[in-house]
Amino acid sequence: MNLHDPQTIILIVVIVVAIVAAIALFARERRRAQSKHLQARFGPEYSRTVEAAGDRQKAEAELAARERRVERLQLVPLPAAEAARFAQSWEALQTRFVDDPTTVVGEADQLVRELMLSRGYPMGDFERRAADLSVHHASVVENYRAAQAIASRNSRRQADTEELRRAVVHYRALFDELLETGPVRSATVRSTDNRNTVES
Repeated sequence: MNLHDPQTIILIVVIVVAIVAAIALFARERRRAQSKHLQARFGPEYSRTVEAAGDRQKAEAELAARERRVERLQLVPLPAAEAARFAQSWEALQTRFVDDPTTVVGEADQLVRELMLSRGYPMGDFERRAADLSVHHASVVENYRAAQAIASRNSRRQADTEELRRAVVHYRALFDELLETGPVRSATVRSTDNRNTVES
């Protein structure tokens, strides 16, 4: 092959351009497939992360990092006896809501943390806990955020009874998923003599 021949040079340039184009196409398709995977896995959490990051690429890097981090955790299902104990604790907590909603919201938050710990989740700050949960429980992580926001207002005595009821319902949605008791049952409110109760 004569490298000084114009036709040879043109051929080499065409081949190099074709290779670069193929690599770029492969990379673009890989990014597109990764985006679809992350959108499917994280649902609303994907949009929330993109908005918070202000950049799709940064958000997707963060979500992919969450996946890798959580896959390294030793998450375990609960033994039947322990799952039953947690379920009983929740039922006992829920029956006390009418008499002491403020305390019950704090107890619900603590019980969810204990359940997370028993399943193998590390207990970092709230944002890290929510991020870890979003990998396998994306459909209810927003419930956790909403419940935490109300619990925070509750600690400052700024939440009313209806908000506290919603917080318990939100915690219950996450609790049921972590407990792996099957589909989350819809939570309803029964009001009798202006006394709200939480049902699920």
